[in-house]
Amino acid sequence: MACACHSSCSTETPANAAPPTIDPRWRRALWIALVVNAAMFGVELVAGLQANSVSLLADAVDFAGDAANYALSLAVLSMALVWRSRAALVKGATMFAYGLFVLARAGWLLHSGSVPEPLTMGLVGFVALLANAGVAVLLYAFRTGDANMRSVWLCSRNDALSNLAVMAAALGVFGTGAAWPDLAVAAVMAVLALTAGLSVMRQARAELAQASPKRHAEAPQTVGIPHTH
Repeated sequence: MACACHSSCSTETPANAAPPTIDPRWRRALWIALVVNAAMFGVELVAGLQANSVSLLADAVDFAGDAANYALSLAVLSMALVWRSRAALVKGATMFAYGLFVLARAGWLLHSGSVPEPLTMGLVGFVALLANAGVAVLLYAFRTGDANMRSVWLCSRNDALSNLAVMAAALGVFGTGAAWPDLAVAAVMAVLALTAGLSVMRQARAELAQASPKRHAEAPQTVGIPHTH
């Protein structure tokens, strides 16, 4: 089920057709990603609170959202494409909402004047980078699938980029003694989430739009009205 990265799936695959045979590597990768993200959520939540870092807290929320998204992907794995597209639509909306949350959090902390602890930011950011890089490698082969697969890949890619940004923010806070590098990184993470969420929702809507005419076309065939002669 090959799809272009920025387009919906081919119309040759009925959106309400039975799902293809599930690659066991895809299922296994999702389970690994779920466990890793759930564990890192706890680590970054504690570290973010202790270090008073908005970028770490934002990344912790992202880990929690990704863990929920991987669980949702596993739940719809054996369903038809139309259900996987609906799940992707929910995940895209979640990614977009996460971006809005990070922007709001960064704006609030901008007025508080608190400065995060850079050493904790850097160490935890590095551990999170290792975790997300491993997940991204596992999911790389599935990045051009349907909207559901694409959303999972985008989550892992954005997470790895976010971790690099958190580490850069830690260096910035250490060098300047100010909070603005942490807030700037949080803003970048928010933009990544907003753009990725919009991309996933666009593809999911395209797949659902593809499903609608097929369902309408098949509807009369399901009505068991006998022919009269």
